[in-house]
Amino acid sequence: MTTARPTEFRSLDVFRQSIQELPGPDSSTAHAARTRDAQLTKPPGALGRLEELAIWLAAWQRRHPPTLERPLALVFAGNHGVVAQGVSAYPGEVTAQMVANFKAGGAAINQLCTAYGARLEVIALELDRPTADFTQAPAMSESECAVALSIGWSALAPDADLLIAGEMGIGNTTSAAALAAALFGGTAAEWVGRGTGVDDAGLRRKTAAVDSALKLHGAALADPLEALRRVGGRELAAITGAVAAARHRHVPVILDGFVATAAAAVLQRLDRAGLDHCIAGHVSAELSHARLLRHLGMRPLLDLGMRLGEASGAALALGILRGALATHTGMASFSEAGVSGKT
Repeated sequence: MTTARPTEFRSLDVFRQSIQELPGPDSSTAHAARTRDAQLTKPPGALGRLEELAIWLAAWQRRHPPTLERPLALVFAGNHGVVAQGVSAYPGEVTAQMVANFKAGGAAINQLCTAYGARLEVIALELDRPTADFTQAPAMSESECAVALSIGWSALAPDADLLIAGEMGIGNTTSAAALAAALFGGTAAEWVGRGTGVDDAGLRRKTAAVDSALKLHGAALADPLEALRRVGGRELAAITGAVAAARHRHVPVILDGFVATAAAAVLQRLDRAGLDHCIAGHVSAELSHARLLRHLGMRPLLDLGMRLGEASGAALALGILRGALATHTGMASFSEAGVSGKT
């Protein structure tokens, strides 16, 4: 099929068309990876998930051996009108301040990308114009949501061989909770967590905001893209677009925490196999993240009690993938090492 170019995402339906026929993994490169794995100097399965990850990389990159020469971390930033409901421990201006910190190299994600060899791009989406308060109206118009999807799609560099998806946005765990509830059902209380560390009163306000949004938007939330438009945010929509672009360009994806995973989950609700090219880098301390991963059938690579966002957990997981690739490509086979194989 001819995939829509980002400039053609004039509506949600145009984006929806790009999800109607998604490319799958390549069986021949997966077979080549399995064949090599079976010849390496180790008992079958001895490296556990490292073996699975090497095969997964080969299948989705459609080449063997797979590579991790140009991993790209994309951190999208957006502001949310629902912050007016007192749902965050920090004011909305912190989003722009943190973007400046990213660009100055002073954030956790800068250090992790340097440590694990990923290029970092930070993309701010109209920080001076927050989305609408979704307890009062849809967060975005259709055109605003389509633009954010397009920005995410366009942000994936043509030479990237892995995408690390992350975000920054004060108030966006509230948005993610509302989106997860819309996509998978359940009450506001089942999806809302403390995010940046709100106190009990803040948690009640946050839960009330999500509950109000679910009631206000009602049956319209049954459509995944409409749910993204109504209770999502610009940075969430950009992640959705970037992860969709990665699928079409045969780029595997490491998802970060609750917000990034909720944004990507839109694709799974549009197509049950929509996230097969993705892995969960970690499970965060935001309790709803584990619940969301269960809905998606994803096993996280790491569980370190992190809840920072900004792609930090996913960047750490890149180290695991590098280990998988190093063992897959660097180990000797039984014949090369002169070691007797299994009888």
